[in-house]
Amino acid sequence: MGYRVPGFLGVTTDRLQNACSHPNLIESCGRYTRRVRFAFFGLPLAALLLEQDGHHLDPVVLSPVPAVGHRRARRRFGEHLIDAAELSPGAVERAVDERLGRPSAILSWFWTRRLPERWLSASPRGYGVHPSLLPRHRGPDPCFWALDLGDSETGVTLHRLDAAYDTGAIVAQERLSIPMLDRGVGAPTRARALTAWRLARALDRPSLRLLREAARQLARGDALPERPQNEDEATWAPIPSGELLKCPWASPTARVLRRIHALSPEPGVPLVIHEQHFELLEACEDGSLPTALFPGEAHLSDQVRIRTGDGGIRALVARLPDGHEISGEELAALLAS
Repeated sequence: MGYRVPGFLGVTTDRLQNACSHPNLIESCGRYTRRVRFAFFGLPLAALLLEQDGHHLDPVVLSPVPAVGHRRARRRFGEHLIDAAELSPGAVERAVDERLGRPSAILSWFWTRRLPERWLSASPRGYGVHPSLLPRHRGPDPCFWALDLGDSETGVTLHRLDAAYDTGAIVAQERLSIPMLDRGVGAPTRARALTAWRLARALDRPSLRLLREAARQLARGDALPERPQNEDEATWAPIPSGELLKCPWASPTARVLRRIHALSPEPGVPLVIHEQHFELLEACEDGSLPTALFPGEAHLSDQVRIRTGDGGIRALVARLPDGHEISGEELAALLAS
């Protein structure tokens, strides 16, 4: 004799053995219920991992930036996919308006545009991951600010999506020590500085971990714990411009290095030596410079060294106008030729 399972009327005991493989069913605390639908906005890696975890994503709206996994995502999601890199902003909005409906939840991982309020209101729940410990460093470039200000730690925050950028309630956070990350990228053989790009990459795994766990709990029907952000602790992390794109050579060496690496790899610190234009991407401390040099003046030998307010730095990696990256030794040879 069959019986009805709470949450999914019409499933009887003789059909339970096939329920796990049904494309529109999930298991939740021993019961079976209709599979939730997530609307996804962001980079393809997260969408592919969420789909791999068994979640139903529709629509999948990809950020308008180059990223690994675009072609695979197109094959995987087919008509469910909206690629913002191939459409005008207006066309993206029309496509999402047509397909969004009322998803169970909205999930975002590095979506690069503001989500309109009408999309957020289409679902009772929307969550995204931000690469900082909110409310510190809200905004588009938290990695630059974490390095430039010399933060001792950073991390990722899973938060509720709000109409304003990065202001929604905090669900979960993971913390990382910046000094520990800095030592990690420099080991074991080649000195590699912790640049803004490498910091962002280091935050990928913990941010994906938080997003996937949130999706798992939402699919199971669990409520996510939330706490409001403390507005007194909020800071803004805009894209650097103006004086922030220059190196403060008269400052202490540690300050100079923070600025160089916060601006790496894009846009880099622009320099001109012997009429050769280049961008400095990585450097290390080096105090073996003539004391007669003023801050910002260079000393050339087999290396390129530049005076700071209390010592000096040595160039490790530079980028030429054609986009080619060269070592500090190669830069010194170029400038001497």
